[in-house]
Amino acid sequence: MDMSVFDLFKIGIGPSSSHTVGPMVAARRFLIECAPLERAVGVEVALYGSLALTGVGHATDKAVILGLMGETPQGVAPDQVDAMLAAVEAAGELKLLGTHAVPFTAAGGLIWHKKESLPEHPNGMRFTLRLADGSAIDRVFYSVGGGFIHAAGEAHAKLQAVEAGAAPASRVPYPFDTMNQLLAHGKASGLSIPAMLRANECVKLDNDELNAGIDRIWHVMRDCIAHGLETGGTLPGGLSVKRRAAKLWRSAQDAKASDDRANDLPHDAIHQVSLYAMAVNEENAAGGRVVTAPTNGAAGIIPAVLRYYAEDCHPSDPVAGVRKFMLTSAAIGMLCKRNASISGAEIGCQGEVGVACAMAAAGLVAALGGSNEQIENAAEIGIEHHLGMTCDPIGGLVQIPCIERNGMGAVKAITAASLALKGDGTHFVSLDEVIETMRQTGADMQDKYKETSLGGLAIHVITVNHAAC
Repeated sequence: MDMSVFDLFKIGIGPSSSHTVGPMVAARRFLIECAPLERAVGVEVALYGSLALTGVGHATDKAVILGLMGETPQGVAPDQVDAMLAAVEAAGELKLLGTHAVPFTAAGGLIWHKKESLPEHPNGMRFTLRLADGSAIDRVFYSVGGGFIHAAGEAHAKLQAVEAGAAPASRVPYPFDTMNQLLAHGKASGLSIPAMLRANECVKLDNDELNAGIDRIWHVMRDCIAHGLETGGTLPGGLSVKRRAAKLWRSAQDAKASDDRANDLPHDAIHQVSLYAMAVNEENAAGGRVVTAPTNGAAGIIPAVLRYYAEDCHPSDPVAGVRKFMLTSAAIGMLCKRNASISGAEIGCQGEVGVACAMAAAGLVAALGGSNEQIENAAEIGIEHHLGMTCDPIGGLVQIPCIERNGMGAVKAITAASLALKGDGTHFVSLDEVIETMRQTGADMQDKYKETSLGGLAIHVITVNHAAC
């Protein structure tokens, strides 16, 4: 499996890995592959399917323009985005990759095909660079979830190469395409899942580089939680959704500091975990700095459970535990992406919140010293109890029900880890079987329930609101 922990955990901006991060990456890559750009006289981007239907709510328009300007998800300053885009509109032109200016406005340069999809994935986009001699360079890209992209035909070409026996770019000591294979490696080697993932990663990186990268990801996650727990106000997008995490967090802290404990409830610790997750997803909804885990829409679950581990589980070596957590989580995410999907537009929210829950549950078990079989059990429980979850964001915004779903997903992950740790790893349904079930369920799910805002809560809540007006 040619994936890394840093493919699953990517630093970027909100509100969506597939609708914001992916299109930004694709736009920049398109122009880099078209260079030199001196002959360009215009650029046009057509968006299809889910990208067109919910693109404005997911800031796809902004992301594409930023990518054409040469910005990257990890490098762009979230608080500068609006000013940069306003400058483009005011000038009526943008500088391709920050160098060559061409005429451009969002109204003229972005085309939304809401009733048409491209063949390889619901999140398709066509880039056209017009040249001075009247010719054009045209290329199609797909944003396939979690910030991953591929050009038209690229995924098929890679599959053909593998089937033809092409050697992988780098041979890892513990190759795996299924959990059964990974468990077999563990039995043969005597190593834990995080130890095997570490060995695989160290084919390309040394130990210090790997640790530094993981530590940086955790640092960004911690900062995101902290900022979300301090920031109030109303989220952008027109639904007037109030940010709740900061107010609820202050209330919880005030209750702790008070001598009067009458208002304390037995589930306050779980409430705190859900606030961590909601804080991250409020930051994501506001276009802030987040980490795909494995997507932006589900970005709050893993940070919340990680903070729970570091602060409430009282580990003797939290740094080492966090690293084990992240490596193990990545293994589960890799399996889900390879054998099903992590794209809400492809298989619904079971592939986002469900996968994130499984990743967090497995990571927590690993950090707490669980066996490989217990890790597999925890991940299976995490997905199994999200099977069939639709992706039906109201108004095409990553707000309702997405923010609360992250809070619930974090709590479910801790419950799944607890159940697995109290058992011996034996159970009826395997992780490989539940991932295949998730894939088939997503294939059977109607498109209106897969990040199109054409079904589910997205239409019923708005219909009710309109009827009341």
